Amino acid sequence: MAHRLDESAKGVFIIAATPFADDGALDLDSSERMTDFYLECGVTGMTILGVMGEAPKLNPAESADFAQRVLKRVGGRVPVVVGVSAAGNRNLGAFTKKVMDMGAAGVMVAPTAGLRTEEQIESYYDAVVREIGDTPVVVQDYPQLTNVHMSVALINRLFARHDSFKVLKHEDVPGLRKLTKVRNADSDGSRKRRISILVGNSALHLPQEMRRGADGANTGFAYPEMLVEVVDLFLKGKPEEAEDLYDIYLPIVRHEQQPGLGLAVRKEVLRRRGVIRSAHVRAPGYMLDTDEHKELDSLMQRLE
Repeated sequence: MAHRLDESAKGVFIIAATPFADDGALDLDSSERMTDFYLECGVTGMTILGVMGEAPKLNPAESADFAQRVLKRVGGRVPVVVGVSAAGNRNLGAFTKKVMDMGAAGVMVAPTAGLRTEEQIESYYDAVVREIGDTPVVVQDYPQLTNVHMSVALINRLFARHDSFKVLKHEDVPGLRKLTKVRNADSDGSRKRRISILVGNSALHLPQEMRRGADGANTGFAYPEMLVEVVDLFLKGKPEEAEDLYDIYLPIVRHEQQPGLGLAVRKEVLRRRGVIRSAHVRAPGYMLDTDEHKELDSLMQRLE
C-alpha cells in the first residue's frame, strides 16, 4: 500500500542519486541496489529525480523507467516523492499522474525560473494545482538554483491556500531565521495548520536547522546512516549526542558541498561503498581527477 505524503513527514527523506553506467546509460540494476541500501540505512522516505538526481539530464522515458524501478523496489515500505518540476505545466501534470499511478507518495515542485514577484509565484503554484489536483506537494524553496525568492509571508499564504501542500523543503541560505519564522507560524496565527519542514543543502547546516525546529532532512549524502541517526537523536531530545556524531562526518559533508564537484564526490563514495556500479555523472558534469581521488581516499580513511 503506497504511503500518501502528509504534514507529519519527518526523519530523513533521502535525495537519491540516479545511477548511470560508465557510458552514460541509465543503470537500473544499480538503482535497485541503491534503493535497498537507502532502506537498510533506515531512511523514512526517498525523493527521486531531484536536482542531485540529475533529473534535467534524463529524457521522459528514462525518468519514467527510473521512477518505476525505484517505486517497485520500495514496494510501499516508505513514501517516495518524485521531482516533477518542468518548464511546461502540461508536462509536469502528465508526469505527476504517471508517477502517482505507479505509487508515489507525492511530488516535489520548485518555482520555475524567471518568476520575480510574489503575485507571479502565487499564480504559478495556482496553475500547478489546477493541473495536478489534490496530489500532495513538497514545495522546494531553493533560490540559489531557481533565483526565485519566496518570503515567509508568501510561503505561509501558499500553504494556507492549498491544502495539498504538505512539506516545505527549506534550502534558502542564510536561512535559519527564515526557518524559525515559518515554524513559528504554525502556532502564532499566521497559518492555520502545522506543516512539515525538511531541510536540504547537503546537510551542511543540519544541526542548527534541527535546533530551529526542522522535522528532518530532505537531502543527499553518501553516508545516509549518519543523517538518519543525527535526526533521530534530535527528535529524541538528544541534541548534544547528535552534534557529536555529525561532527565526525563534517569533513565529508563539507567536501560534498562543493559546487560542481559535490555530486561527483557523492557518487564516487557510493561506488566505493558498493552501492552503485559507476560514479559517472552525465555531461555537463564533473569527474574526479587523480588528485581529487587521493583527497577522497584521505577523507574516507580518516572517517573509517
